[in-house]
Order: sequence, then structure tokens, then C-alpha cells
Amino acid sequence: MAGKHIVILGPPGSGKGTQAVRIAEKLDLRHISTGDVLRDAVNRETKLGLEASDYMNRGLLVPDELMLGLIAEKLAEIGDSGWILDGYPRTLPQAEALGGMLAEQDMRIDHVLLIDVDSEVIVKRLSERRVCSKCKAVYSLSTLESPDEACRKCGGELVKRPDDEEDTVRRRLKVYEEQTAPVVDYYRNGGLVTVKGAGGIDKITAEILRVLQ
Repeated sequence: MAGKHIVILGPPGSGKGTQAVRIAEKLDLRHISTGDVLRDAVNRETKLGLEASDYMNRGLLVPDELMLGLIAEKLAEIGDSGWILDGYPRTLPQAEALGGMLAEQDMRIDHVLLIDVDSEVIVKRLSERRVCSKCKAVYSLSTLESPDEACRKCGGELVKRPDDEEDTVRRRLKVYEEQTAPVVDYYRNGGLVTVKGAGGIDKITAEILRVLQ
């Protein structure tokens, strides 16, 4: 029997990637990250992967039509398995194209999950994020004994990524609001459920599972 088909949306820093992985495991779904789909196609040198690689090598964004083709390939590959789509759609044209593609494959989206977090919470969360320069473990300043503490896993230096600088975070949030807010409105009458993304990770996961029942 076919599983659920879920799209997960949320601003940068909302934790949607983490929750997508957890929900996929809890509900026995395939986690489809658009970044992973793109990298896999490029590494395997598929026809679409080679086309995407050409754009990337020239420093260009992969066109919507090509990205949709890569996602369609992945969905065809996994067949009737349920899935949670993470990282797509990001714009209204992408949402409309995804709906058309799914209709052609006789599929439908069962739920569109929005993880909603206040912008100032995200700015604080990302501004305090530190990443190990060696093993890439992630920490928050609020959980460290001192700003100069080393990684507790490997002893590596903890650094602040350039895209976690406050000005950069605010720009990313502005882009999200301009591009993805229309996507949220598009899905409001099509199975959209909203979960607050503040609080502990386990608590948020439990709430997501509750609203998806």
C-alpha cells in the first residue's frame, strides 16, 4: 500500500531538515532532500545530473524545470513508497509545477507541513550556532560552558559559519518571506498543517506526529 506524501516547509533555521529526517523514520517514509537528490544525480552522472552539473560549474542556479525532472526521477525510482519532500517547492511556480507533475503520476500530496518559528527566535538561534571545524558537530553558545570551548566529540575548534552572521540570517529570512510565503498561501486550502518550531526537538516531533494523524 502506498504511504503518505508530505511536503515540509519552513524558514532557514526552523529545524525542518532535522524534523524531516525524524518524521521519515517514525512514519517509514523516504526522506527526499532536494540537495541530496541533486548531488546523487551529479555523482552518478545521469543525463539530468550532467545537465545540472553544467549549470553548477558555471555558478548558475539549476533551473526549475530541471530540478523538477530530478525529483520526478527520484519519485519514479521509489515507486509506491511514502515520502517527505524537504527543500522543494520554494516558490509559487515550483509549487504549481510540482502539483502538475504529481497529477501526471497519479499522486497527491497528503499533507503540507509548515514549521513556523518567529524571525527573532531564528536570528538568535542561528547567531548562536557554532560548528566543529573537524567533525561538523553543531552546538549552541547557550549550551557551551564558554565561547572558547572545543568540540566535545573530537576536540576540534568551534567556528561560526559566515551564513550564520546576523545580517546574513536576516537577508535569508527576507528572501524566504518573499519567495516562500506565497507557497504557504497556495497550500492553505490544500492540506496545510502548521506546527510551532520552538521548544525541544522531541516535543516538536511529537506535535508533528499528532497533527499528521
